[in-house]
Amino acid sequence: MTPIRGPFRYGDRVQLTGPKGKLQTITLREEGELHTHLGVLRHEDVVGRDDGSVVPNSDGHEYLCLRPLLRDFVMSMPRGAAIVYPKDAAQIIAQADVFPGAVVVEAGVGSGALSGSLLRAVGETGRLHSFERREDFAEVARANIETFFGELPPQWRIHLGDLAEALPRELPAGSVDRVVLDMLAPWEVLPAVSDALAPGGVVTCYVATATQLSRIAEFLRGMGSFTEPESSETMVRGWHVDGLAVRPDHRMVAHTGFLITARKLADGSVPPEIKRRASKRSYGDEDERLWTPGSVGDREITDKNLRKRAREAQKAADGVRRATAERDQGTRGESNGDVA
Repeated sequence: MTPIRGPFRYGDRVQLTGPKGKLQTITLREEGELHTHLGVLRHEDVVGRDDGSVVPNSDGHEYLCLRPLLRDFVMSMPRGAAIVYPKDAAQIIAQADVFPGAVVVEAGVGSGALSGSLLRAVGETGRLHSFERREDFAEVARANIETFFGELPPQWRIHLGDLAEALPRELPAGSVDRVVLDMLAPWEVLPAVSDALAPGGVVTCYVATATQLSRIAEFLRGMGSFTEPESSETMVRGWHVDGLAVRPDHRMVAHTGFLITARKLADGSVPPEIKRRASKRSYGDEDERLWTPGSVGDREITDKNLRKRAREAQKAADGVRRATAERDQGTRGESNGDVA
């Protein structure tokens, strides 16, 4: 897998911060060059340098070289579907208590933004099962994950199909520690999720609108197999800090989605009754309607645009694979030369 420390080598992805703070990300290749109107930066000048080095280009302009963090990669990677923002991914990891060695189920996989965080959290001893209905989304996610990690992590598997049907077929009942649902109508798959979760397991749903949040909360309560759900949203506001000029940034990442979390009860357990004021309206059969990205205000991606994103993601993955192969071939050549 792509190293996270040590000197840069061919095949590594490097985030370059150039003059005026402009960011560019490259994959280091033998004889590779970055051409800009400010000059040429040769990849070989970066190879062998430590992470955090400053490297001049042909015209003397300096570039800060850093390995991109997962959050940097997520915000710039090709997208087939809307992503889970890093601030929400961090809360999902914390609220669901995803731990090394855990068996985690994710649906849907989207562009793979959350998958990267979950793979980091479960570690090499855990397992991540990502379920996705659309094969084109799965292809984008697979290419993005391969690009960032340098390979497809062996602890990750993508299942194509509807979670409600595929989950009982792929995983035994009571064998899953955590479930994360990022889908339009998560209540449709909760019966299958309840069967798959081990007692004490956690389900976390990421939804965009208050109507979705209300519906999933009522469904969880009605099932009787989960604890009282907890709901939240996360907003991040940056600050401008320069000497005595200290103030909030003019722009912030406000609402991106709601998180609602509950834990699986042991079989036969009845949750304590929680007294609450009766709601004037609840969801019933008469409220059923087609849940689509458009109906909840999400921007729907066209097939043409999605194919473009898939090509971009695959191109990035192919570049990493090709650079890694060139590096490995060079290493073998050097080893054979030593033997001779």
